[in-house]
Amino acid sequence: MRPAQLLTGTALTAAVTLLYAGPSYAGETGSLEVYPASVAPGANVTVNTTACGVEGGGTGDAKSLGAGDFDLYPGTHKEVVIGEFTVPAGTLPGTYGIAVACDNGKTANGDLTVTGGAPPSPTHPVQPTHPTGHVKTGVGGSVGPDTSQIAAGVAVLAATAVGGTWFLRRRASGPQDS
Repeated sequence: MRPAQLLTGTALTAAVTLLYAGPSYAGETGSLEVYPASVAPGANVTVNTTACGVEGGGTGDAKSLGAGDFDLYPGTHKEVVIGEFTVPAGTLPGTYGIAVACDNGKTANGDLTVTGGAPPSPTHPVQPTHPTGHVKTGVGGSVGPDTSQIAAGVAVLAATAVGGTWFLRRRASGPQDS
Protein backbone atom coordinates (compact mmCIF):
# COMPACT_ATOMS: atom_id res chain seq x y z
CA MET A 1 0.00 0.00 0.00
CA ARG A 2 2.86 2.40 0.68
CA PRO A 3 4.20 2.34 -2.92
CA ALA A 4 0.72 3.30 -4.14
CA GLN A 5 0.67 6.32 -1.80
CA LEU A 6 4.13 7.36 -2.94
CA LEU A 7 3.12 7.12 -6.61
CA THR A 8 -0.12 9.03 -5.95
CA GLY A 9 1.78 11.86 -4.22
CA THR A 10 4.32 12.02 -7.03
CA ALA A 11 1.60 12.08 -9.69
CA LEU A 12 -0.28 14.84 -7.83
CA THR A 13 2.86 16.96 -7.54
CA ALA A 14 3.63 16.50 -11.24
CA ALA A 15 0.06 17.43 -12.23
CA VAL A 16 0.13 20.63 -10.16
CA THR A 17 3.53 21.58 -11.58
CA LEU A 18 2.33 21.08 -15.17
CA LEU A 19 -0.84 23.05 -14.44
CA TYR A 20 1.18 26.14 -13.57
CA ALA A 21 3.79 25.65 -16.30
CA GLY A 22 1.30 26.69 -19.00
CA PRO A 23 0.87 25.11 -22.41
CA SER A 24 2.60 26.20 -25.59
CA TYR A 25 0.68 26.04 -28.84
CA ALA A 26 1.94 26.24 -32.39
CA GLY A 27 0.47 29.17 -34.27
CA GLU A 28 0.27 31.48 -31.27
CA THR A 29 1.05 35.16 -31.70
CA GLY A 30 3.99 36.83 -29.99
CA SER A 31 5.16 40.39 -29.76
CA LEU A 32 7.47 42.06 -32.22
CA GLU A 33 9.79 44.79 -30.96
CA VAL A 34 10.31 47.49 -33.58
CA TYR A 35 13.28 49.83 -33.12
CA PRO A 36 13.08 52.70 -33.49
CA ALA A 37 9.30 52.72 -33.11
CA SER A 38 8.99 56.09 -34.86
CA VAL A 39 11.06 56.93 -37.95
CA ALA A 40 11.22 59.24 -40.94
CA PRO A 41 11.09 57.89 -44.50
CA GLY A 42 14.41 56.44 -45.65
CA ALA A 43 15.44 55.22 -42.18
CA ASN A 44 16.55 51.69 -41.31
CA VAL A 45 14.33 49.75 -38.90
CA THR A 46 15.33 46.72 -36.83
CA VAL A 47 12.81 44.22 -35.48
CA ASN A 48 13.27 41.37 -33.03
CA THR A 49 11.12 38.71 -31.41
CA THR A 50 11.37 35.57 -29.29
CA ALA A 51 8.41 33.91 -31.06
CA CYS A 52 10.68 31.98 -33.46
CA GLY A 53 12.56 30.12 -30.71
CA VAL A 54 16.17 29.06 -30.30
CA GLU A 55 18.14 29.11 -33.56
CA GLY A 56 14.87 29.99 -35.32
CA GLY A 57 14.27 32.09 -38.35
CA GLY A 58 11.44 33.51 -40.34
CA THR A 59 10.20 36.05 -42.82
CA GLY A 60 9.08 39.56 -42.00
CA ASP A 61 6.36 41.44 -43.85
CA ALA A 62 6.69 45.23 -44.20
CA LYS A 63 4.54 45.42 -47.34
CA SER A 64 2.04 47.70 -45.58
CA LEU A 65 4.52 50.57 -45.98
CA GLY A 66 5.99 49.37 -49.27
CA ALA A 67 9.21 47.86 -47.92
CA GLY A 68 8.37 44.25 -48.92
CA ASP A 69 9.58 41.08 -47.19
CA PHE A 70 12.73 40.73 -45.10
CA ASP A 71 14.51 37.79 -43.47
CA LEU A 72 14.95 37.12 -39.76
CA TYR A 73 18.04 35.42 -38.38
CA PRO A 74 19.12 34.25 -34.91
CA GLY A 75 20.49 37.16 -32.89
CA THR A 76 23.25 37.26 -30.31
CA HIS A 77 20.80 36.58 -27.47
CA LYS A 78 19.30 33.12 -27.00
CA GLU A 79 15.84 32.71 -28.57
CA VAL A 80 15.88 36.17 -30.24
CA VAL A 81 15.66 36.58 -34.00
CA ILE A 82 16.44 39.87 -35.71
CA GLY A 83 15.52 41.39 -39.06
CA GLU A 84 16.05 44.73 -40.75
CA PHE A 85 14.42 46.75 -43.51
CA THR A 86 14.46 50.32 -44.87
CA VAL A 87 11.38 52.53 -44.90
CA PRO A 88 10.87 53.69 -48.51
CA ALA A 89 11.56 57.39 -49.15
CA GLY A 90 8.00 58.15 -50.33
CA THR A 91 6.19 56.60 -47.36
CA LEU A 92 3.38 58.78 -45.99
CA PRO A 93 3.20 59.56 -42.27
CA GLY A 94 1.10 57.10 -40.25
CA THR A 95 1.18 53.87 -38.27
CA TYR A 96 1.95 50.67 -40.16
CA GLY A 97 1.64 47.05 -39.04
CA ILE A 98 4.73 44.86 -39.31
CA ALA A 99 4.30 41.07 -39.16
CA VAL A 100 6.64 38.10 -38.82
CA ALA A 101 5.96 34.48 -39.77
CA CYS A 102 8.40 32.14 -38.01
CA ASP A 103 9.66 28.86 -39.40
CA ASN A 104 8.14 27.12 -36.33
CA GLY A 105 4.61 28.27 -37.28
CA LYS A 106 4.32 31.11 -34.75
CA THR A 107 3.72 34.73 -35.69
CA ALA A 108 4.56 38.11 -34.17
CA ASN A 109 3.15 41.56 -34.84
CA GLY A 110 4.25 45.11 -34.08
CA ASP A 111 3.63 48.69 -35.19
CA LEU A 112 5.90 51.24 -36.82
CA THR A 113 5.05 54.96 -36.87
CA VAL A 114 6.36 56.91 -39.84
CA THR A 115 6.70 60.64 -39.26
CA GLY A 116 7.10 63.40 -41.83
CA GLY A 117 10.41 65.00 -42.70
CA ALA A 118 13.71 63.89 -44.10
CA PRO A 119 15.56 60.94 -42.61
CA PRO A 120 18.35 61.80 -40.20
CA SER A 121 21.74 62.19 -41.83
CA PRO A 122 24.89 61.37 -39.88
CA THR A 123 27.17 64.31 -39.11
CA HIS A 124 30.19 62.03 -39.06
CA PRO A 125 31.10 58.69 -40.67
CA VAL A 126 29.25 55.81 -39.04
CA GLN A 127 31.61 53.81 -36.88
CA PRO A 128 30.68 50.46 -35.37
CA THR A 129 30.19 50.74 -31.62
CA HIS A 130 29.83 48.23 -28.86
CA PRO A 131 26.41 48.01 -27.27
CA THR A 132 25.94 49.60 -23.88
CA GLY A 133 23.13 49.54 -21.33
CA HIS A 134 20.23 47.16 -20.96
CA VAL A 135 18.91 45.18 -23.91
CA LYS A 136 15.13 45.44 -24.26
CA THR A 137 14.35 42.09 -25.87
CA GLY A 138 11.31 41.10 -23.85
CA VAL A 139 13.03 38.16 -22.15
CA GLY A 140 14.83 37.73 -18.88
CA GLY A 141 15.04 40.64 -16.52
CA SER A 142 13.55 43.20 -18.87
CA VAL A 143 10.03 42.37 -17.72
CA GLY A 144 8.77 43.02 -14.20
CA PRO A 145 7.98 40.04 -11.97
CA ASP A 146 4.58 38.41 -12.36
CA THR A 147 3.40 38.20 -8.75
CA SER A 148 0.62 35.72 -9.50
CA GLN A 149 3.08 33.24 -11.01
CA ILE A 150 5.49 33.75 -8.11
CA ALA A 151 2.68 33.16 -5.60
CA ALA A 152 1.57 30.02 -7.45
CA GLY A 153 5.12 28.67 -7.45
CA VAL A 154 5.54 29.36 -3.74
CA ALA A 155 2.20 27.63 -3.06
CA VAL A 156 3.28 24.54 -5.01
CA LEU A 157 6.61 24.38 -3.19
CA ALA A 158 4.93 24.87 0.19
CA ALA A 159 2.35 22.16 -0.54
CA THR A 160 5.11 19.78 -1.61
CA ALA A 161 7.13 20.51 1.55
CA VAL A 162 4.11 20.04 3.84
CA GLY A 163 3.07 16.83 2.05
CA GLY A 164 6.60 15.43 2.18
CA THR A 165 6.95 16.25 5.88
CA TRP A 166 3.56 14.69 6.65
CA PHE A 167 4.45 11.57 4.66
CA LEU A 168 7.84 11.13 6.39
CA ARG A 169 6.40 11.72 9.88
CA ARG A 170 3.55 9.32 9.24
CA ARG A 171 5.97 6.71 7.98
CA ALA A 172 8.27 7.20 10.98
CA SER A 173 5.42 6.94 13.52
CA GLY A 174 3.71 3.99 11.80
CA PRO A 175 3.81 0.37 13.01
CA GLN A 176 7.32 -0.77 13.80
CA ASP A 177 8.20 -4.33 12.86
CA SER A 178 10.64 -6.03 15.23
